[in-house]
Amino acid sequence: MNRILLLNASPLGEAAQGQRLARELLAALGRQHPQLTLVERDLGLQHLPPLPANYAYAVSSAAPLHDPAFEVSEALIGELEQCDALFITTPMHNFAVPAALKLWIDYVLRIHRTFAPAPDGSKHGLLGDRPVYVLVSSGGFHQGERARQPDFLTSYLRHVLNTLGLFDLHFTYLQGLAHGEAAMDNALSAARARLALEPLFRSL
Repeated sequence: MNRILLLNASPLGEAAQGQRLARELLAALGRQHPQLTLVERDLGLQHLPPLPANYAYAVSSAAPLHDPAFEVSEALIGELEQCDALFITTPMHNFAVPAALKLWIDYVLRIHRTFAPAPDGSKHGLLGDRPVYVLVSSGGFHQGERARQPDFLTSYLRHVLNTLGLFDLHFTYLQGLAHGEAAMDNALSAARARLALEPLFRSL
């Protein structure tokens, strides 16, 4: 494990609880493994450009990889290809992924580049598998007995990552963050305990 890509989709940036927890864990991991390189992309603060018309034309016409329309897409896909593990911190917005993360998905989920269609209509991922850790933050509850809202984020993001060829997925949830300081502390403690069981962080 030499390179981790940290993807933050929160508009709160460094103030986001999920991002803080991810940085805490990855900093500890870096102290144990000095050779570790952390690559960060903050989708919430460093906005990607909207998908332009020339990108849509390039995708539909099977333009070559060096086509200028693919410049942003190739940069994002390159970050994915080069990492040994991916860590996504994201809030849940309106039951699903935030707009910033959806735009990243639209750039990296690209036909004939990161997935290929099969004759039966299914899609086959072209990226090599690697561990993916997803830390989902929410003000309310969408998992367990206190859930009062649906969760479309998990199933959608799981399907997206599978389509890319990524199947080693680990979801952790920071729930109830809008229910006061005690609830936030409990959520952070539960998430730390859950992540401590994961292979990447077990030695911390």
